[in-house]
Amino acid sequence: MAKGRQSDTGRRIQEVARELFIRQGIQQTSLRQIADRLGITKPALYYHFASREALVQSIIQPIIEEMEEFLAERERAAKIEPRRLLEDYFDISYRHRDVTVMLVNNLATLGHLDLQSRITDWRWRLVTLLVGPDAPLTARARAISAIGGMSDCVVVFADLPADELRPIAVATACAALGLPETPPLPITGG
Repeated sequence: MAKGRQSDTGRRIQEVARELFIRQGIQQTSLRQIADRLGITKPALYYHFASREALVQSIIQPIIEEMEEFLAERERAAKIEPRRLLEDYFDISYRHRDVTVMLVNNLATLGHLDLQSRITDWRWRLVTLLVGPDAPLTARARAISAIGGMSDCVVVFADLPADELRPIAVATACAALGLPETPPLPITGG
């Protein structure tokens, strides 16, 4: 089988699996259902993914990699602008909203992937970027509310277009942090 064709089949398997996992749940979706929906044999599906767990891992791996890269880049930065951090975090969350919905609906099932501790770690890293490592409890609580609230907006309002949801979610997160809800106007000379 040609490599390009194999990649296309693997991508199609992921798309159908993601849709069924979201709708039915991971444990309630069999590899047979996925194969039947695609019109392929179960052995053909196993050629691409050795197990349901391997298929789930392949679906969530892009968000894991992107979040790790996103956080590492910001942690290396000399200065963080909170609004920009929140906007960028929203964009990643929105881009992966279908996977986030799948994760939220299947957290107990996904315990073996250690996602809950990874997500908690991401949130604490975001909190540190937003308010610093030694911020008082009030500031940390505001940051957790901002991040969690924005994440929840992406899940609850997953059907809304990004350009409609983003300004509201970011403004609300900024308000939780005690920042101005609208970006400051640029200073112009004159």
